[in-house]
Amino acid sequence: MDDKGLADETARHGQNADGPAIVAIGNGEWKTARLTLRAPQQDDLSFLQDMFSRPELTRHRPDPTPDDASTTHDRLVRDRAHWAEHGFGRWAALVEGQRIGFGGVTQSLQFEGLNLSYHLHPDYWGKGYGLEIARAAIAFAINDLAARRIIGLARPANPASQRVLLRAGLVYQRDVPLHGAMTGLFELRC
Repeated sequence: MDDKGLADETARHGQNADGPAIVAIGNGEWKTARLTLRAPQQDDLSFLQDMFSRPELTRHRPDPTPDDASTTHDRLVRDRAHWAEHGFGRWAALVEGQRIGFGGVTQSLQFEGLNLSYHLHPDYWGKGYGLEIARAAIAFAINDLAARRIIGLARPANPASQRVLLRAGLVYQRDVPLHGAMTGLFELRC
């Protein structure tokens, strides 16, 4: 196997050429090559409100209306409740202490398996952070949660998100109706 093949193979299993995709550092935090990942906290609310109020972030949803303060508050409450119930969920992603987005795996309500998701503040798009979060979440799901199936959902109108899912090792399966729009269903069988 050549170096590229080895890099591709290790990336599929939650590692990159430099080592593990994610390492637990204690106190409910994990590290990747560039990110610190932690459970969401109440003081993340203002960052989430700013991020989800951006039309460029919400334009691929069936209803592209940016979130209002109440919707964002409810999102944070759901994320924190998922952590309380399951002991894992979407992380807050930080670079050098600065919040840049949220992502991780959650129990899917519509499909079998864990749902991989990531949302980055538009100021941090195009820097590879989405892929880094996705690979860390996959490694965590496989190594810590013994996941059997990980899914990702991305609309055809969002090719950047679909590319992240593919580069993270998920495989396109089919389009499915979700929240009133056809959505690509990607999966990784573990």
